[in-house]
Amino acid sequence: MSDWLVLTLAVLAACAFVVVIVLLRQRRVGEDDDPSETPDVIEYMTMMIGVVYAIVLGLAIAGVWEARNIADDSVKAEAQALYEVHQRADVLPKPDRERVRDDVDAYVRYTVDKEWPYMAEHGKVTEHGAKLMDRIRHDVVSFEPSTVQQEQSYPSLIDQVAEADAARTDRASSAEPTMPGVVWVGLIVGAAVAVGMLFTLQIQRSGRELLLAVLFTSLIAFLLFLVWHFDSPFARGLTDATESFTTLFPHVT
Repeated sequence: MSDWLVLTLAVLAACAFVVVIVLLRQRRVGEDDDPSETPDVIEYMTMMIGVVYAIVLGLAIAGVWEARNIADDSVKAEAQALYEVHQRADVLPKPDRERVRDDVDAYVRYTVDKEWPYMAEHGKVTEHGAKLMDRIRHDVVSFEPSTVQQEQSYPSLIDQVAEADAARTDRASSAEPTMPGVVWVGLIVGAAVAVGMLFTLQIQRSGRELLLAVLFTSLIAFLLFLVWHFDSPFARGLTDATESFTTLFPHVT
């Protein structure tokens, strides 16, 4: 199901809920009901609940957005480090150079074609991907420089392999959903309370009040959608998560 379709359905459902509740309340109120009799303390509590929920929701959006940026940076760092390994292998003898580049290409191909869909679905990386990374590390570490140029370039080559491995670890950490389940419970319950408090103000007399209630509910539904959308960066949050790999390794992907 498309994310935009999910957003549309969520907003429509929230608006329909508000309209139905208001219409049901209008049928049940008596002629002597006076909406101006709402106690001041209820208005104060409604305002406070709205402010507190807005702060919590804002922090949730900031948290998932930051996690999304961290995931994006880890992918770029991993792809760039592997690209540097691929290019700096020029200093190695032909058999060693071809072996390193073939293993880097195999890792990139597997990551884009196999590991990425698995990671998006299960929230973790694969063991085979780790084995391919270990093979690249073994290729570089087991090499013994024999010329001055090789001795000068070899440390940077090892550093790039270590950076790629560290970026892979960061990517694995970002594969899981950012928001814990208990936070989602708080956000959903808070949304229900914030919207429910509208009805304590007896919003039922005019179309303008109903419109404001619908807009308020739609805004909350949209913000919750944003949290959900960016909560899983590799499944939904990144537009093209593998772009860094496909751009640097077009011959592989």
